[in-house]
Amino acid sequence: MSAMTLAGLIEASAERLSQANVAFGHGTQSAFDEAVWLVLWRLGLPLDIDLDEVANQAITSEQQAACTALIEQRIATRKPAAYLTREAWLQGVSFYIDERAIVPRSLIAEVLADGTIDAWLSDQTTQVLDLCTGNGSLAVLAALAWPEVQVTGADISDDALAVAAINTERHALQERVTLVHSDGLAALPGPFDLILCNPPYVCQASMDALPAEYRAEPELALAGGADGMDFVRQLLQDAPSRMSEQAVLVLEIGNERAHFEAAFPDLEVAWLDTSSGEDQVLLITRAALLASPLA
Repeated sequence: MSAMTLAGLIEASAERLSQANVAFGHGTQSAFDEAVWLVLWRLGLPLDIDLDEVANQAITSEQQAACTALIEQRIATRKPAAYLTREAWLQGVSFYIDERAIVPRSLIAEVLADGTIDAWLSDQTTQVLDLCTGNGSLAVLAALAWPEVQVTGADISDDALAVAAINTERHALQERVTLVHSDGLAALPGPFDLILCNPPYVCQASMDALPAEYRAEPELALAGGADGMDFVRQLLQDAPSRMSEQAVLVLEIGNERAHFEAAFPDLEVAWLDTSSGEDQVLLITRAALLASPLA
């Protein structure tokens, strides 16, 4: 193999990913960004390194071969890069991840970090629930955002909870984050002052069209039935009895706003602005849930 620079290796890797027509959305949105991630990780370089400063760094034939092998593994397996590196980042925070849990990418992380929902909270907000916690990323981010709260992370998947336990320990939050096995809210009496939930909400038509990268994730964490609202229906019926009087529920429904509004036409909600627009994450008060006849 001929010697090349780091920039050249990244460009060649991006071109290979692009030619292979892999799908993105698990931490990156382009072939170039994914190539940067995989190459830097394989070379043991910090992911936040200034690329301009190291662009002309010489790459040995051994390094080139190692990076090429990783890129080819990404293409052959169609697994998200996060499963290959065993690491994912959300709001600048590092999390362990493997195939037992969905790759963390919830837009709820944004509204935790930027203070969007703070106006609905108060000094009475002490008990937070992250329902469908997956690898525990939102539970960890909530604990980091509000040092005074206690967080419960719940999931129906024991596999996911095992991954979440790795992350609570990684961030030394075992004393403030409790992990619970629960089918929806069944094992969670509450009351909670804030419920965060990134549930399985992908409708059947969308599930059928998912790229292989998404099919590498646990289907349980994605599929929401014919209209994507199966889990959400039960959640909204059960939630008021698990919420304190002034509690709010922050819910992510992805691209399923039309299905959500069809299922709950009379429910008053507040749509929250995120990097993906104003129709993917919403906030519901307990009062609104009690006032609405749920479908």
